[in-house]
This record gives sequence, structure tokens and C-alpha cells, in this order.
Amino acid sequence: MLQLNINDEISPLKAVVLGIAKSSGPTPTIEEAYDPKSIEHIKAGTYPVENDMIAEMEAFRKVFEKYDVKVFRPEVLENCNQIFTRDIAFVIEDKLIISNILPEREKEVDAILHVLEKIDNENILHPPAEVHIEGGDVMPWNEYIFVGTYTAADYSSYITARTNKAAVEYLTKQFPQKIIKSFELRKSNTVAQDNALHLDCCFQPLGKGKAILHKNGFLVEEEYQWLVDFFGKENIFEIDAQEMYHMFSNVFSISPDVVVSERNFTRLNNWLRDQGFTVEEIPYAEISKQEGLLRCSTLPLVRT
Repeated sequence: MLQLNINDEISPLKAVVLGIAKSSGPTPTIEEAYDPKSIEHIKAGTYPVENDMIAEMEAFRKVFEKYDVKVFRPEVLENCNQIFTRDIAFVIEDKLIISNILPEREKEVDAILHVLEKIDNENILHPPAEVHIEGGDVMPWNEYIFVGTYTAADYSSYITARTNKAAVEYLTKQFPQKIIKSFELRKSNTVAQDNALHLDCCFQPLGKGKAILHKNGFLVEEEYQWLVDFFGKENIFEIDAQEMYHMFSNVFSISPDVVVSERNFTRLNNWLRDQGFTVEEIPYAEISKQEGLLRCSTLPLVRT
């Protein structure tokens, strides 16, 4: 059996579910797309092709292999995009929470049943239907759980709003020993640079007390400032709108000292190395066209 253990974003990774790009299907229509960045590339004729995405994910898998991480993959569903496993489930402590995801994507959970079978049923949680929540909005961080939300009255009009107020209340009930700290995120159905699809699109805690932040991703300046104060301004790498658009904050920590990053993130990668991190650079620019990157592609199960 798998003994789940996730308390932060950086402890040494031992087991993970990495998404898969095989049989990801044809380019979706604009009506089928879930986010403004995908729509942008569909219109431009630059939406990523399957072979390129498979190659990028294989590069990611090889990094995990290098660090002796146990990698699970979803079963391949025909003509189904299964890259972003962070959306469908996430782990806090020894509990795996199944996301209440967009209805069109529910079958993606079936593709990881072979992993779920290795987990005690009592440690798999199924939130009620009114709890909208996706893993990209949830970050365990020691005594905290950071949660990206959108709670305005027009929530239902945003396909990019994925985690609601009921989710914060649910996590508070399930993890009473944790401090649930929520952040209102800026949403747009049409302009990718104005849309923080998930919390990890505008914020990422790192090892060594560092963090990546994008101020405009937050609707409430005081909530952004709370993070600045929490980590310390001198420890923060602030990214601009263009860097947020390219997903600079969606890197992935294999350990406190090792960060997997996109090879074109030159400014960020140089800063990370200056801070003493080992940076594993891989190609992931094609997958980023779907408004998701490295953290989105992973479902960590065990960190020690």
C-alpha cells in the first residue's frame, strides 16, 4: 500500500503521478477549450501537437528517474488530454482528495484507479458536489494550506474560476489542525495575461525560504502583501505579466535544493542558481500553451 505523505511543496519527492500526453486528441474547438491561452493558440493555429508534448513529458519523466522518484502514469484514454494530473486530485498529509473537476474531465480520475487502489479507502476523500476545488489552487505549506479562490457573485460566469468558498470551508473542516489561508485570484475568460487560472499560476513557494510571485494575479492587494511579508521581500522573485503568461511560477520542486524549470525561463533560472538551487531545465513550452506547466502535470503522493 502507498503511505501518502505531503506536508509542503519542497520536501524530497518519493512518489508522483505524472500526466501523460499519448492519445491527447485533436486540437479542440474554441467552444471546447477551458482557458483563454488555449483559445489564443487554437485561433492562431499554434496549438501544441501530440508528439511534441509526449517528448516534453518524457524529458520530465527522465528527471524524476535521475532522482529515484517512483513515477505512476495514468492509463491512456483515447482522445483525452490527461497531462494535468494536479487538476484531478491532490494530497494533504495522508489524505488524497478527489477534485470536483469540470464535468467533461471526470473520466480522467478513472485513469488513475490503479494508483488509488494502492491507497486505503479511508484516506481517499470525495468532497460534496457543491465543493469546487482543483489541485492547482491548493498548496500545503507546513502548518498552512494556501488556497486560491474566486468567491464573487459572478463565479459561475467564469470557466476559469475553479475553487470556490465552499472548498475553503471543506478544507477547514477536514484539516482543523491547519491554518487555511485563502487568496482571491484575478480571472478572465478571454485574456490570458489577466487570468490566474490557479494559485500556482501566480505563486510558488520554494526551498531556502524563497518564493515566486506575480502581484497582478491577486485581486486583493493585502492578500498579496501577506505573502510578501510571510516570505520576506528579499526572498521573492517577482514575475511580470508576460512571465506569468509563460507560467514562470509553475515550476516544480523535487527537493528543497532541486527545481525543475522550463529551459527558456532564463531570468528565473539564473536567479534560482544564484540562490543555490540545482535547476533541472527541460523543454515544456508546447505544453504551456494550454495554460499549465510543470506543477500542473504532477500529483505528488509521497514526500519525506
